Amino acid sequence: MNSNEQNQQTIESVNELVTALSEGERTSYTDIVRSITLPSSAFDSFCSWSQDSYTRNCIVENDKFELILLCWEKGQFTPIHDHGGEECWVKIIEGEFRETIYKLDETGELNLVKSATSKTGDISYMIDFMGCHRLENLSNKKSMSLHLYAKPIRNCQCFDEHTKTFVRKDLVYSTVSEMMMNLK
Repeated sequence: MNSNEQNQQTIESVNELVTALSEGERTSYTDIVRSITLPSSAFDSFCSWSQDSYTRNCIVENDKFELILLCWEKGQFTPIHDHGGEECWVKIIEGEFRETIYKLDETGELNLVKSATSKTGDISYMIDFMGCHRLENLSNKKSMSLHLYAKPIRNCQCFDEHTKTFVRKDLVYSTVSEMMMNLK
């Protein structure tokens, strides 16, 4: 499939999305994420919620990519973090989020580079040379964001607000989907 055909195709189910990612190459992931036209209800079976923290819900993980749904309560946010050297696409499924990007300067000081707001349907992209970032749910309700990593991220560096240093954090899922369980 050439890139024009990919741009014209729309993805209307989670299964279609997983198939497109599985058959596609990393270079096609931007087009694939743009072609998602799923209502938030398509993700109902992947949702879990916590008052303590946003949840990381694995839809699919393999050697090529990791697709997870983050579920957010009002006001929840990530620590400032990198992506372990991997690419990340975020599609806002429902809600409004602020992404704040930071970079370390030559003295090791963390500086704000930019802040942007994304709403339902918007897509953002991040890779470590761009800096590190924080996502925050600005909505006054539960919200969801879909995260595609190429390749899966097993750990990342998170900024410790108290020590003002980055520390390695192993990443875990809050839930693993039936789809993922059936692939194993």
